[in-house]
Amino acid sequence: MAQAHAGGGLMGVLRRLAGQKVNLLLLAAPVSWALCALAPASPWTFVAGAVAIVPLAGLIGQATEELAKRSGPTLGGFLNATFGNAAELIIAFVALREGHIELVQATITGSIVGNLLLVFGLAELAGGIGRVSQRFDRRAAGNATIMLFLAVVALVMPAVFDLTVFGSLAPRPPAIYYLSVGTSILLIAAYVSSLVYAFRTNRALLRAVEPAAAPHWTVPQSVGVLGVATVLTAVGAEVLIQGLEPMLASFGWGELFTGVIVVAVIGNAAEHFSAVVAARRDQMTLAVEIAVGSSAQVALFVAPVLVLASFALGHPMTLLFHPLEIAAIGLSVLATAIVALDGESNWVEGLQLLALYAVLGMAFYFLPPG
Repeated sequence: MAQAHAGGGLMGVLRRLAGQKVNLLLLAAPVSWALCALAPASPWTFVAGAVAIVPLAGLIGQATEELAKRSGPTLGGFLNATFGNAAELIIAFVALREGHIELVQATITGSIVGNLLLVFGLAELAGGIGRVSQRFDRRAAGNATIMLFLAVVALVMPAVFDLTVFGSLAPRPPAIYYLSVGTSILLIAAYVSSLVYAFRTNRALLRAVEPAAAPHWTVPQSVGVLGVATVLTAVGAEVLIQGLEPMLASFGWGELFTGVIVVAVIGNAAEHFSAVVAARRDQMTLAVEIAVGSSAQVALFVAPVLVLASFALGHPMTLLFHPLEIAAIGLSVLATAIVALDGESNWVEGLQLLALYAVLGMAFYFLPPG
């Protein structure tokens, strides 16, 4: 029955994609390519590229979910954990290759903060409207929060080391490089250990597969969509980074604000939508796993992989973050832990998390560039 429902070949996939309004934004992709070729100094090259990446990130997530539905909760959790932040990784790799280290670090911060405050907050607000409260599995939220806390401790340790030893947050290699590389290897080891645990105990990893959801695509269809969306996202990332400097000069933004707010929101737009939809369906546990689990993946896997890859790309990056980034990450984890402590949510809590995100966003916006 599921196989018949997933049939239709290429035309069936195209009809399903055409029926999703967000995919109309894919029209921005050829526009961004044209701007990149004809007007590379235009700030609208960045804007068009950013708009195009939003549905592409959604297609990567959708194809991954389709594969996860057919593979069970354990392997499905692995697929979600592996491809859940593919768009952010692709953008970050391109930015690192071009030497935009501050932007990449800011995107890491923005992904963690955005998922915890913006995504979780929107989910609580949307799910709480018309309801007194919603309940979710405290254990699922608690496990992911503990992993996130441990990862955040590792992420801020280079800053603590620099302040303790040198009295400032100015990077002083090679000590900070050695500490960042060693920390990254340990975080990846912790991430791999969590994968092993998930397979041995047959439990979903960080982000669960949506329950009772029948697949719409076959495995070849899902793999095809995943491959095409990944390639187009890589092309979109090239356009995005090429238009970065003209956009910064035109809008007066710094790389820190652009990474924390703009690029992070672009890469996580699909997850924002998925969490809000799940919350409206009263699947708050799933919404929490999407928000908190994705943040844990960024801290445990994305950040250390980018640190190690930066050396191969010729632009070494450390885990020494800006003081405002450290404060934002710490406050976000603390706020999420407090909200998730009782296993119950309402729209007021969601509004408060969104208010905290807005305050942090204003702080990054008014931070002088450079």
